[in-house]
Amino acid sequence: MSKNKKKKKSSVENPEKGKDKISRADYEKEIARLQEELVLLQDWIKFKGLRVIVIFEGRDAAGKGGVIKRITERVSPRVFRVVALPAPNDREKEQLYIQRYLTHFPASGEMVIFDRSWYNRLGVEHVMGFCTKQQYETFLSDCPRFESYLTNNGIILIKYFFNVGMEEQERRFLKRINDPARHWKLSPMDLESYRRWWEYTEAYDKMISATHTVNAPWHIVEADNKRKARLNCISHLLSAIPYEKTPFKKPELPKRTKRGKGVRDTLEIGNKVKERY
Repeated sequence: MSKNKKKKKSSVENPEKGKDKISRADYEKEIARLQEELVLLQDWIKFKGLRVIVIFEGRDAAGKGGVIKRITERVSPRVFRVVALPAPNDREKEQLYIQRYLTHFPASGEMVIFDRSWYNRLGVEHVMGFCTKQQYETFLSDCPRFESYLTNNGIILIKYFFNVGMEEQERRFLKRINDPARHWKLSPMDLESYRRWWEYTEAYDKMISATHTVNAPWHIVEADNKRKARLNCISHLLSAIPYEKTPFKKPELPKRTKRGKGVRDTLEIGNKVKERY
C-alpha cells in the first residue's frame, strides 16, 4: 500500500467467520477505495519504470473478466494494458509457442494483464487435444525456466488462479444460457469445460504443482463469491508491488487564446444526435 497516504479503514476487511455475503454498499465503498490505490500504483509504475505482468487463469465462469474490469476501470489503458488473445492462426501455430505472447510484453512503465496466457497449453490445449503429448510435457518442463528468466531480468510476474466450485459454475452457466444479454459469454469450449470438470481438475493440479515456484508463485482466489473474490484479488495485487505516492504539482489552467475572426461558437455541420434523455 502507499506509504505516504494514510490508509482508510476498510469496512469489509477481515469479515466475520461464517459470513459469506458483503452488502452492495460496503462492496462499492471498498472497491472505490481500492481503485484509488490502483491509480497510485499506476503512477508509481510509470515513475519507476516498472515492467509488470499479471496473469489471470482459472475455471470457466470463475469471474476473471469481472475482476480485470474493476482493476482497469479507473486507470489508463496505456499503462494497464489488457491482452486477451484469440485462438492462434495458421502462422502462429508454426511459431515457437511462446512467441505470440512475447510481442505483448510490457515496456518500461507498463503493466500487462493477460486474460488467459501461455498456460493455455497446460490447460485447454492439453485437455482438448489441441497439442501433442510431447508439446505438453516440454512446455510443462520449460515454463518454470522461462518465468525464472523473466523475473531475473526485472519483470514483476504475478499469477492468479480463480477457483470456483461445481455447483456455482453450473449456476453461472445456466444464467448465461437463460439471459440473452449473456449469451456472448458462452462458448462451445465453456460447455466442454463443464463436461470435462475432472479432466480439467487433473490438468490444473499438474500445472500448478509444476509451475508454483519461488520466483513465480501461484495465488489461488476462491471465487464462489464474486464480490469477495474481486476485493481479495485487488487487495493482494496492491500488496504485491510496494509503491508510494508520487510527487504531483497541480498545474494552473492557462489563458485561452483569442477567438479568431469568423470562428463560430458551435459546430454547425453534421447530424445532431436526437436528445432522448
